[in-house]
Amino acid sequence: MDVADRIAITDLINLHGHLVDSGERYDELFTPDVEYDVSDLGGGVITGRAALWEAGLALGDNNPVGHHVTNIVLTEVGPDEVTARSKAIGITADGRCASLVYEDVVARTPDGWLISRRRVVLRRRPLGR
Repeated sequence: MDVADRIAITDLINLHGHLVDSGERYDELFTPDVEYDVSDLGGGVITGRAALWEAGLALGDNNPVGHHVTNIVLTEVGPDEVTARSKAIGITADGRCASLVYEDVVARTPDGWLISRRRVVLRRRPLGR
């Protein structure tokens, strides 16, 4: 993983909030067979870009209005795979917020780097307890 890869992957993770919060399609973020695990939020594992898009539409006004990502840490697993761990803050329309961790697997594809798996972990207690 060179500097250009690091920049591309970091931009990919940062772009998620912009596209989701504005209601834009986000096919350029995920592999077609992405596994998006929101079990910690009560949603189970969603498989595939189309199913992920439909799940977002089904949430409607219950979607957060802001997805904010920070503290991105990348680890090379192989020449075409990287794990990414980042912190996220989700903000709802009524002002509630939640602290989350995104655990991503990012794969190099013919279309560039794409998220192939994301696990969303809800932080409920301080100090990792």
